[in-house]
Amino acid sequence: MNIRLILSGLVALAAVCAIPETTCGQTGRIFISNGQFGKATIQEYSTDGAVLHRPLISGLAQFQPSGIAVSGQDLFVTDTSSLNTIGKYTTSGATVNPALISGLNSPVRIAVSGEFLYVTNLFGGVGTIGKYTTSGATVNAALVSGLDSPQGIAVSGDKLFVTSSGDATEGNGTISEYTTSGATVNAALVSGLDFPVDIAVSEGNLFVTNAYGGTVGEYTTSGVPVNPALIDGLNFPVGIDVLGDSLFVVNVGNGTIGKYTTSGVPVNPSLVSGLRPWGGIAVVSAPVPDASSTWTLLLLGLTATFGLKPLLLRPA
Repeated sequence: MNIRLILSGLVALAAVCAIPETTCGQTGRIFISNGQFGKATIQEYSTDGAVLHRPLISGLAQFQPSGIAVSGQDLFVTDTSSLNTIGKYTTSGATVNPALISGLNSPVRIAVSGEFLYVTNLFGGVGTIGKYTTSGATVNAALVSGLDSPQGIAVSGDKLFVTSSGDATEGNGTISEYTTSGATVNAALVSGLDFPVDIAVSEGNLFVTNAYGGTVGEYTTSGVPVNPALIDGLNFPVGIDVLGDSLFVVNVGNGTIGKYTTSGVPVNPSLVSGLRPWGGIAVVSAPVPDASSTWTLLLLGLTATFGLKPLLLRPA
């Protein structure tokens, strides 16, 4: 066994892992809105809880960034302050357009699917869902209207799932279902929720945060309860996202992001702590390095150790 060959391979592998946005030892990326009004930021962590960028995006002086969505290398952020905009940034933190979409009515949450953005607008308690392109063009600013305090939104195929908090004191929150063209499928797909705020969808199941109930409930996309208290004992949960078999929950009450399995088993209830979160969260897989680049670095590592030319020229 050639020990030098093995060591050189390990050196090359270490070089690959040192490249930004490779997946060696990093299973995913968490983007979270954080900070007090006038000093808001977007921070980035790994799905293991390690700090990647704190902050990733700063200078959001007027922002109340309650919604985040990621598509490829693009990061979209809603601003619920007087600006009423959706800003566009890269996942590396560069500003593309801080007012990509403007003139909204208290935009709360945002979802992205393909080339389209869907945003809930909570204005005066009677809200809408607007549809736009990821380039900022308006498709339909009132795709769905007349909603009762819409909050979270998730897209699955050609369906939209939206939480409406209703009267916070009466436990009459709902999950509604619409098509991505704006047609109503079921305005009360799930009812009787306790101030539902955010929603995520994965493999035919809906996961919803009940802020006042301190729970995450699970339902099928047909509205059938799987476990209305899949996770309980939470501290005002307002944000949720799913990656693979993991759920990530933002607790405003104690400033944490908790990590659980989609079966409700705690992995780390305080995966990230010390936050002042607005509730916006997006969790994505880390990009996989290009295979050709990986092999190039491996060959460079071998060359640096004892040269490839003699090997290539060696007779068979």
